Amino acid sequence: MRLYLAHAPYVANKIAIDLLSNNIQFTQGVEIVVKSVREVLEEELEKEARLDEKVWELIEELEEDPDLELADRKQLFWLIKKRLAPEFGVILNYEDKYNDISHKILRKLYEEDLINYTLPDNKVKNLIFNAITSYIKSYDEIEDIVIEKISNYKRKLIPGSDEYEIVFQKLFEEELKKRGLLL
Repeated sequence: MRLYLAHAPYVANKIAIDLLSNNIQFTQGVEIVVKSVREVLEEELEKEARLDEKVWELIEELEEDPDLELADRKQLFWLIKKRLAPEFGVILNYEDKYNDISHKILRKLYEEDLINYTLPDNKVKNLIFNAITSYIKSYDEIEDIVIEKISNYKRKLIPGSDEYEIVFQKLFEEELKKRGLLL
């Protein structure tokens, strides 16, 4: 599954929780670690968002050409994205991407002297990687639970409305807390 910018705060919390539970010491507190992790995640996720934006711009330009008959938009999107990804510094394979992000997070936490640990670097990097993938696996399940809860409300909420989004966010965070995925 792909992570989006909205996931960054939750993934950052999950990483901090997992590091703490594995005896990684935070030299300046949890908040600064979560903030630093979130910055790395947001930077990486914003790169992909910029790439997606550029790909859609190119597709729109191609669609304006009356002499071209375009194939399936989704297929065209992936072909263009695959071609432009290196230029934007985006890794498309999810496992490779999350591994790379894990390295960047560890590097930032280490270089900013935010963590102390006695484990091998690779073990700490794997804790970060596993936190990311664990969040991703939980997300779909939690989302289904939240949608089910909202559908059982007496007053029907319209998906996409501000009210729906606020209620969804609140219930989503409650589920994360229940599972120990949010501080």
